[in-house]
Amino acid sequence: MLQYTFEDMQKMDRAILGNMVPLELFRTIRLIGLNQGLPMGGKGTTLTVGRKIGESLPVNSVDELLQLFEELKIGIPRIIFSDESRINIAVDDCFCKGLPTLEEEKMICDLEGAILEGALTKIMGHRVSVKEVKCNATGHEHCEYEVKL
Repeated sequence: MLQYTFEDMQKMDRAILGNMVPLELFRTIRLIGLNQGLPMGGKGTTLTVGRKIGESLPVNSVDELLQLFEELKIGIPRIIFSDESRINIAVDDCFCKGLPTLEEEKMICDLEGAILEGALTKIMGHRVSVKEVKCNATGHEHCEYEVKL
């Protein structure tokens, strides 16, 4: 069975439309297709997919991961807290920025957190856990992830 790699994803041959798709298409796939179309808001699917994506990223350090996050236009990440057991990463300009604010405290950027988790697990050489603790879609100033090392 063919298995794609991150390097495969960088190969493009779209002479007319190029290498970009609109953010509204990504949002539609994520929030209508997965979140609203799958049981439990698609949480299990996005976590599994995100971790696999994170593991496949060509990064060897936290700095490389944060840089790639921005290059891929996932968002603009920055470390806002770090000690030997935990890192908090704020992500500005996340894909959910500008969406109507949800009335409930439902975090919707679990895919991005799972990407971080997969990549950080690979970088650290042991399992880490990532949880979204703030989300633009619930009215916070940025999305934020707590990484338990």
